[in-house]
Amino acid sequence: MAKKIRVAVIYGGKSGEHEVSQVSAASVIRHLDPKRFEPIPVSVDKEGKWNVGDTQLLEGAPRSLPVFADRPEVFLPPYEVRRAEDAIGPGTTLMTIGEGGGAYNIDVVFPVIHGTNGEDGTIQGLFELAGIPYVGCGVLSSAVGMDKDVAKRLARDAGIPVVPYICLKGGSYQGSEEKLRERVGRELGFPVFVKPSNAGSSVGVHKVTEASALKAAIDDSFRFDTKVLIEKAINAREIELSALESLDPKSPPRISIAGEITPTHEFYSYEAKYVDENGAKLKIPADLTDAQMKQAQDLARDVFVALECEGMARVDLFLDKKNGVFYLNEINTIPGFTHISMYPKLWEASGLSYRDLLTELIDLAIARFERKKGLVRDFSEI
Repeated sequence: MAKKIRVAVIYGGKSGEHEVSQVSAASVIRHLDPKRFEPIPVSVDKEGKWNVGDTQLLEGAPRSLPVFADRPEVFLPPYEVRRAEDAIGPGTTLMTIGEGGGAYNIDVVFPVIHGTNGEDGTIQGLFELAGIPYVGCGVLSSAVGMDKDVAKRLARDAGIPVVPYICLKGGSYQGSEEKLRERVGRELGFPVFVKPSNAGSSVGVHKVTEASALKAAIDDSFRFDTKVLIEKAINAREIELSALESLDPKSPPRISIAGEITPTHEFYSYEAKYVDENGAKLKIPADLTDAQMKQAQDLARDVFVALECEGMARVDLFLDKKNGVFYLNEINTIPGFTHISMYPKLWEASGLSYRDLLTELIDLAIARFERKKGLVRDFSEI
């Protein structure tokens, strides 16, 4: 009987999306094909401590995975990496200390840490240094996708429409609040959205309808990031699509059908997404004409390619109700994987089951690792 591929599902993290990650990870583990994969849950607490869990503690399919504070602490590569004799494929060793020491041999990592330190290229860099195959985008596209300002600039250079915005860097507007209010009124007009450039799940996002409320919104957004965007608010529909790298490197990425989110709150806030069960209505497929559906899919594919994404991403678009133009809102390189998350739901509606989606993502991770392993890194080999 073939040995199962050991998948380290890493979740939690030092992020405002810590709790969302716990729910996503539980869903991923529930849906992994038990005939092919053996999941190893690894939690990261809010102080950054890594602990390896025990799948026996997950019996009963909990909605949210716990942070294993009393479990062995993980001692991460690249400090000690070696070939695991019983590993499948690339096979590295994820060392642990505490409670008997020991080692957990893994074949691939499935990071499900949303936001800071998980979706921004930092953890991907660790996996690259350690020589561990991992699911999802690489260092560059993760960092770019997380930074809304940089992502919008690259998209704009590729001819992809973006909503007009102003970017502020930490403290740069201090002492010139009046000039900023005048600039916002002149260039964007009110209302506007104020948001951290590097955050997700609508953390720190505010809708500002008048100039007098601008400073408070900016100050709060700066609590979550050192860069803040002030973006023109348009009367738009929120359209989302799921992108998936093709298993054939010569083929373009696949794009799901489009879905639509209609918030019951003023906008699609953190509360609407994760706190209020009735915070939004999801419609799959979105009520679009055939031409609009194709246009949205083509645009999502262009975004995925322009930002050099790998593995997966969810592309969020605005559809302006006034002029019918699609704009890039943002891209999520580690989208939600909860039972209500759009990324897996859109693929299920497009004919790819949750289980098969996870299998493809893991296969893509291992295939990318093997391709990169063949690159020349030593001048003596030239």
